[in-house]
Amino acid sequence: MQKKMRNNSYKLLLLLVLAVMVAVLSVISPYFFSWKNCLNILNQSAIQMILSIGMTFVICSAGIDLSIGALMAFSAVIMSFCLKAGAPSGLSILAGVAAAGVVGLFNGAIVARARVNSFIVTLSMMSILRGGTVLLTDGRPIYGFEASFTFWGSSTILGVGMPVILALTLTAAAWILLERTRFGNYCLFLGSNEKALHRSGINTDKYKMLIFGLSGICAGMAGFIMTARLNSADPLAGSGYEMYAIAAVILGGTLMQGGKGSIGGTVLGCLILNVMKNGLTMLAISSNYQQLLTGLIVLVSVIISEKNRRKKEAAG
Repeated sequence: MQKKMRNNSYKLLLLLVLAVMVAVLSVISPYFFSWKNCLNILNQSAIQMILSIGMTFVICSAGIDLSIGALMAFSAVIMSFCLKAGAPSGLSILAGVAAAGVVGLFNGAIVARARVNSFIVTLSMMSILRGGTVLLTDGRPIYGFEASFTFWGSSTILGVGMPVILALTLTAAAWILLERTRFGNYCLFLGSNEKALHRSGINTDKYKMLIFGLSGICAGMAGFIMTARLNSADPLAGSGYEMYAIAAVILGGTLMQGGKGSIGGTVLGCLILNVMKNGLTMLAISSNYQQLLTGLIVLVSVIISEKNRRKKEAAG
C-alpha cells in the first residue's frame, strides 16, 4: 500500500512539473498554448512515447536497448521497399514492424543465450543497422507513398491526429501488459531477482527474448508512424531517439537497475521532455542545449534512483 502511494505521489509530482512548465511557457509565448502547437507537441510525443514504452519493459528487466533509433530507420526502409514494389499498405506495414520485431528477438537471444551484456549487444546492433540501412538506400531518403499509407500519419479524428490515437492505444495495451499480466510480473522479477525467478522454474531466457522482441516491435511502430507522417523513409531517421526514450523512462520513475517501472510515469516523462523541447525551440534556443538538458535529466534521475535504492536497502 505504501509502495503504491509513493508511486502515485511521484506521478503527481511529474504532473505538477508538467503543469508549471506549460504555465511558464504560455506566459513567455502566447502561441505555446495554441491548439495547433499542442497538437504538434502531441504528434511529436507519439513517436517517442511508443519507443519509450518498449524501453520501459527492457529497463524494468534490468536491460537496455540502444538499437531502437536505428531500428526505426530500418523498419521504415523495409516498409518503403515493400510499398515501392507494389505491396499493399497493410502488408508493407506488417513487414516493417515484423522485421524490427525479429531483430529485437535476435538481440534478446544473444543477451539471454550468450550471456552478453545488453548494452554491448544493442550498441553493436545499432551500428550494424545504421550501416546496413544506409547501404540499402545509398544514403538517400525514399519518399512518395500512397494515401492509404500516409493516412496513418496525417489524418485526424475529432481534431486528434492518428499518431496520437495509435500511441494512446498502444500505451493502454502496454499498461495492461505490465500491470495486469504474468508477462509484466515476470518482466519486473527479471529486474529485481532473476535467480529466484529461474529457480522457480520460469524460462527466463524466453522472457528476455520476448521483452527485446517487444522493444523491437515498438521501434517498428514508431518507424511506421514517422514514415507515414513525413511521407518519407530516411535511413538516418531516429538518430538519438534512444537517448530520449531512456530519459523519459528514467524520469518517469523506472529504476535503471530494474524491478520497478510505470507506463504512466513513462508517458509523463515523455510529455515533459517534449514540452521542454518545444518550448526551447520556440524560444530559438539551440538544439545543443536541448541535448545538454536531456543528458542532465538522465544523470540526475539515475543518481536519485540509485540513492533511493541504497536507502531502501539500508532500511530493509
